Amino acid sequence: MTKKIRLALLYGGKSGEHEVSIQTAFSVLRALDMTRYEPIPVYITIRGDWLQGEPLSEPPASIEQLRLGPSTATTTNADKTDRPNILTAAVNNTPSWLDTDVVFPLLHGPNGEDGTVQGMLELAGIPYVGSGVTASAVGMDKAMMKSVFAAHGLPQVAYRVYTRRQWEQTPEQIAADIMSQLGLPCFVKPANLGSSVGISKAKTKEQLHAAMDLAARFDRKIIVEAFVDAREIEVAVLGNDEPIASVPGEILPSKEFYDYEAKYLDGKSRLIIPAELPEATAKQIRQMAIQAFKAIDASGLSRVDFFLTRDSGDIFINEINTMPGFTQYSMYPLLWQHSGISYSDLIDRLIQLALERHEEKQRSHIFPDEWNTKASSTKQ
Repeated sequence: MTKKIRLALLYGGKSGEHEVSIQTAFSVLRALDMTRYEPIPVYITIRGDWLQGEPLSEPPASIEQLRLGPSTATTTNADKTDRPNILTAAVNNTPSWLDTDVVFPLLHGPNGEDGTVQGMLELAGIPYVGSGVTASAVGMDKAMMKSVFAAHGLPQVAYRVYTRRQWEQTPEQIAADIMSQLGLPCFVKPANLGSSVGISKAKTKEQLHAAMDLAARFDRKIIVEAFVDAREIEVAVLGNDEPIASVPGEILPSKEFYDYEAKYLDGKSRLIIPAELPEATAKQIRQMAIQAFKAIDASGLSRVDFFLTRDSGDIFINEINTMPGFTQYSMYPLLWQHSGISYSDLIDRLIQLALERHEEKQRSHIFPDEWNTKASSTKQ
């Protein structure tokens, strides 16, 4: 009998996207082939406690089973100062999720898809699904992302970046700069957040001030983008060094723009897959999605979002998401379903890509004794 792959699922987290992450974990666990995998739930509470559940032999019956508590989990936060210490269980020689074959970090937002967890897993030497430290960090920080896209010649709408401190010190000057350089309406976003949390569309100076104040509550960096009358097109990318792109899909938001409520709460937004596009346009968008994926050195999975202007048909890249929504009904899996890859098969592919990328990384490691040997032979 083939040994099962021991798979740790990280979900929850200290993030505004905590609930979305739990939904994602529930969806993945329901789709896992339990004859191939031994999943270990690792729940990160909203306050930062790491709670490890028992390995599962069958999918959870309800999402509430994933909200682990002291009676159902082993806490890895034994620090009396309330500072999470994820290595406590390993140090105390108790069973730990760190003793696993691969990790699937189903975490959205800061402290999840921003390179922090990825860096921890790199230090622990554990394979994990998704992008590495650099790509995750760049993909999370919209200011850095836009700089990288610009360096690679990817077209973007006009934008400005401000810090919370700048806004607090010179709000009138910044508001005047935005209105003169970008115009109204415009979009205001926290630089390091996802799921449209903290995003506003400002049509007046008063709304602009309120939007900047709101974004500053979520992050120290604020992105302001010019408004374009455009369709919202998204493409899923899958792979490592030779990624492939799905068919494009289109979002028809239930509200004026695709905010958190339109994404997750009202259930009225529509996803059109495949998007109704000229063949040449669809091809160009898919090529640009792969270009963006490679530009930040992503791996595993990413969803790349675009604006397609209604009047001229110009294509602008909006952003890349290195850990997109991943419930069975999220855009990323649905795009692949329409491209011929089922949800369960997609999970299998991502886990295999994680193992392949980890093996590839090991080829790059040269330890001191090996280096000394190579250096000596070079000198001779």
